[in-house]
Amino acid sequence: MYEPNDDSYLMEKYVKKFASGKILDVGCGSGILMIAALTKNKNVEGVDIDAAAVKHCKKQGFNVYKSDLFFDVKGKFDFIIFNPPYLPEDEIKDKDLVGGKYGYELIERFFFDVKRYLNENGKILILFSNLTDKEKVDEIIFENGFRFKLLEEKNVGLMERLYVYLVSLD
Repeated sequence: MYEPNDDSYLMEKYVKKFASGKILDVGCGSGILMIAALTKNKNVEGVDIDAAAVKHCKKQGFNVYKSDLFFDVKGKFDFIIFNPPYLPEDEIKDKDLVGGKYGYELIERFFFDVKRYLNENGKILILFSNLTDKEKVDEIIFENGFRFKLLEEKNVGLMERLYVYLVSLD
């Protein structure tokens, strides 16, 4: 289960600011972003591929189920939160951290499917790192019929920069 870190706390700020309507946290981990979403709305669901994360969040009273991205998701949402694993590695040894060989493969799968689960005026809040190819992530977003607003860039550590995007249909 992914424990909250710099990326989680950065996302938390924007979840509290923008989350509204029916909310889905994809890759909910510890549940920190669902807790943040509850400050604005009580209609919050989560999914995670990690059974331990699902169990942990269910113990906290959340409506959470095990799913690989949208595989077992039902319905449409007004706001989708996605703090994906984004680190690039040849082998995916840690699903909590690694997003594929180049870091953006999971983000690519997400944007390929998300339209079916997002209401017409819905929004997506996503975070990723400069360790993933930013231009490629931008391209993935545009190619799937979305536009984005960069909400924040934040340096963490000596070599990493985090990007938070608010994404909507084009």
